[in-house]
Amino acid sequence: MKIGIPKALLYYYYYPLWKVLFEELGFEVVTTKNTAKELVNKGIKISVSDICVPIKIFNGHVLELLEQDVDYIFVPRMMNIRKGEYFCPKFMGLPDMVKYSLTDAKDMLLTPNISSNSDDISDVRNYLPMCGILGVSAFKMRSALKKARLSWKEYRSLSTKGYTAKEVLDAMESGIDIKKEPEGGFLNIGLMAYVYNLYDEFISMGIVDRLRERNISIQTFEMFNENVLDNQLKGMKKVLFWTFSNKLLAVGYKFLKDVNIDGIIHITAFGCGPDSLIGKIMELESIDYKKPFMTIRVDEHMGENHLQTRVEAFIDMIYRKKVMSIKEANIV
Repeated sequence: MKIGIPKALLYYYYYPLWKVLFEELGFEVVTTKNTAKELVNKGIKISVSDICVPIKIFNGHVLELLEQDVDYIFVPRMMNIRKGEYFCPKFMGLPDMVKYSLTDAKDMLLTPNISSNSDDISDVRNYLPMCGILGVSAFKMRSALKKARLSWKEYRSLSTKGYTAKEVLDAMESGIDIKKEPEGGFLNIGLMAYVYNLYDEFISMGIVDRLRERNISIQTFEMFNENVLDNQLKGMKKVLFWTFSNKLLAVGYKFLKDVNIDGIIHITAFGCGPDSLIGKIMELESIDYKKPFMTIRVDEHMGENHLQTRVEAFIDMIYRKKVMSIKEANIV
């Protein structure tokens, strides 16, 4: 039996867990290729026009899986991973959007409700509803989840050592151990972005590689554990309703306070409500902290040249500022 997992949205955060889970249950895991323009166009055609581009891309990946002769497609209903906080409503309604947008997938969807008090979503209660559909026992599900949890913990441990989610996923997929620590660069840039906006190279247009090619170190929210990020929001009277938005806001504040971070780039998808709020907060706070900040807002129509020009101008400005500061310090 083949289980399809779309290479979109939270694939870039939970795939190590879900892959091992289904493989331990005895199923073959099938995923999609990297996002390409043709796939995006397919997703656009079957999506409502005002939905954000990551959801359109997700629909395109589901269509790709339908063409790969899978038996089931895994589309979990992501509810919450913190008490009192929730995922974006689009995540909570994702199974329904797929069900009614792609009628061919209606009877192929595995849609467990995922609810947890932490980022670790391996609690067996989240997945028990799939036992009857897949024909596996609760004992086997529990046993598979124990191994899946270890895989996800390894992924998170490597991420907190400074590797990007994509680097860790690629290494785990190929079976190659990551031993070399990420090298530092002359500039250090904080990237504020949800994993699916940053590591889907169609959306981010490969910004991570572009920066590293210029000897620039990057930091992202998944490179920090939950406690580090939580500490950044302790002074707030009220946090946001959306957990991953809180992660971005928290890492944004960390970047603002960190003297080693030379600038911040916020990558967001057009039409993202939570991100519009976060972006404005960071824009105002960056003035007080005197920290260079730039927002890149992307959609399915954005051109690569536009991104490249803006990023290069931003980096050049920061580079000149840092070089001048070093020269002034040496003179003194």
